[in-house]
Amino acid sequence: MSKLVNLFKRIVLGIWSLFTLTRSVVLNLIFIVFFVGFIAMLGNDTEQVVVPDKSALVLNLVGDLVEQKHEVNPMDAFLLEILDEKEGKPELLLADVLAVIAKAKNDDRVQLLVLQLQGLQPTGLSKLQDIGAALIDFKSSGKKIIALGDHFSQDQYYLVSHADDIWMNPQGFMLLDGYGRYNLYFKSALEKLAINQHIFRVGTFKSAVEPFLRDDMSEKAKEANALWLNDLWHQYKQDVAKQRGFSINNFDDSMTDLLRKFTSANGSFSNYALKNNWVDQLKTRAQMRSDLIKMVGKNKKGDSYNHIGFKDYLANTTSMISLNIASTNKVAVIVAKGTILNGIQSPGTIGGDSTALLLRKARINDKVKAVVLRVDSPGGSAFASEIIRQEIELLKAIGKPVVASMGTYAASGGYWISASADKIYAAPSTITGSIGIFGMMMTFEDSLSKLGIHTDGVGTTDIAGFGPTQPLTKGMSQLFQLSINKGYQDFISLVAKNRNMTLAQVDAIAQGRVWSGKKAKDLGLVDELGNLADAIVAAAKLAKLDEYNTLLIEKEPSSRNKFLQKMMGQAQLLADIGFVTKTTANELTTLGSVNTKPMTQFINQLQTEFRKMNQFNDPQGMYTLCLVCSVQ
Repeated sequence: MSKLVNLFKRIVLGIWSLFTLTRSVVLNLIFIVFFVGFIAMLGNDTEQVVVPDKSALVLNLVGDLVEQKHEVNPMDAFLLEILDEKEGKPELLLADVLAVIAKAKNDDRVQLLVLQLQGLQPTGLSKLQDIGAALIDFKSSGKKIIALGDHFSQDQYYLVSHADDIWMNPQGFMLLDGYGRYNLYFKSALEKLAINQHIFRVGTFKSAVEPFLRDDMSEKAKEANALWLNDLWHQYKQDVAKQRGFSINNFDDSMTDLLRKFTSANGSFSNYALKNNWVDQLKTRAQMRSDLIKMVGKNKKGDSYNHIGFKDYLANTTSMISLNIASTNKVAVIVAKGTILNGIQSPGTIGGDSTALLLRKARINDKVKAVVLRVDSPGGSAFASEIIRQEIELLKAIGKPVVASMGTYAASGGYWISASADKIYAAPSTITGSIGIFGMMMTFEDSLSKLGIHTDGVGTTDIAGFGPTQPLTKGMSQLFQLSINKGYQDFISLVAKNRNMTLAQVDAIAQGRVWSGKKAKDLGLVDELGNLADAIVAAAKLAKLDEYNTLLIEKEPSSRNKFLQKMMGQAQLLADIGFVTKTTANELTTLGSVNTKPMTQFINQLQTEFRKMNQFNDPQGMYTLCLVCSVQ
């Protein structure tokens, strides 16, 4: 027995020694990285990045444009910065882009704005419209905007159209193909795998579950989707045509006309774009650089034009100290961005508990007199949505008005959490509505039986042992459907009460149907068309505030992350003193915004669809989610 005890002790001690060694190695590696980075910073004698006089601000946007960034580990962020590595999926705050354009308008050092957008990923039209309005305001200063690139995607071109002059590479590519919505459908695949799907829904147009029931899009879904897609496309065409000074008919060529024009352009996409007045001039990268040098002069190195990039300008012009006057009344802004899930979630996803906590902070803060809930969400968990909505009711109960401001999406659960607001603002292109509800589950009894695996046993009730390895009984199916019916009634009752409509009126425009913000206003689902700034002004008026500051209420980092951020901030300060952050604007490079690998696109789409389904965590399996609320 004693031998066994001694053996056990030696094993435990061996494991502990291995753990200790591993911990030491990891800590030493971290220290080495910091030490090498620190020495490299101090050893570099170049100057700190400043905004050059009489320069161009290059809006070289790379990544996804978002209302709120996903939470990033401070250590990971710092190491990426030190090692000059790119983020796997970079994100750009819409607020940062708008702030940079606004500051550059009145900055005498900035003589010209250059749009270099080949790294900007597809985004919502409402965000593009906000930036477009900022670009128009920038031009009111008398300063010019030049857009340049090797190619322009449709979303990139919306912003590019606001430029005074558009330059494209002679070997460039551009084609405006409109908006579409195409899904993957899995019915036949599930049948081949012998997976039984059980869908419970209310709403003629609630097509979120169609991919599991059909192999194609239903006619009802096509009808509903075509309506809002055409509305958004009309807005796109109208805005671009106005900026370019041509007719709205300069779009939507038939294939016959497109081939005729393309033949006339000698099979060149760039010549086609030039002849069609999409771009103004065709220039090589060297020619672009040379012409920009004529406009703003050479940089200090003499290898390019005098300029500063977006990130450097943002860092250089952002105040390090936030002035927060204690006596000033506040209009709190709370961002609800992403899929709505139950519980505590990180920024970039809406958590029922975590978002409710932010609203609660606004409620108990005596300086907060009104709240703006900025919603950018296609929905999600019905339960989590209701938890958030209840907090909005509590804010209203103590006399603090709430205004909902809808971004790109505010559909299904996104509309649920907005419905109780005193006032709802939406962009004309906001995708909203989708007032419907569904539940779904899959059972694998047939799949398992093919493998020789079966489930059997006894229970004390009719529902004992219920689970995914057994068939769904008729009684359980009826039970779930009754629950879904109740959820739908709760949804339309909520809308009817807050929008001063009858149940019949709401039901007629609900049924899971999606609307644009412009149409939603006509239907009474939103009060006004406007952006976040408009919603803040409206909230202040409701609270009868003459003077106020805005206060962004967001999740506070953990104690560990606070410590790391503080430490990284000090290290970054040394970095700013010691060396110049590299800028990608020196050379006009293609950043690969177009994915030319169809198989990669397909696999990514498939992974995205299943990742969405795997996120669902509603305690009752009940969802109000708009899976079709995106364009392709």
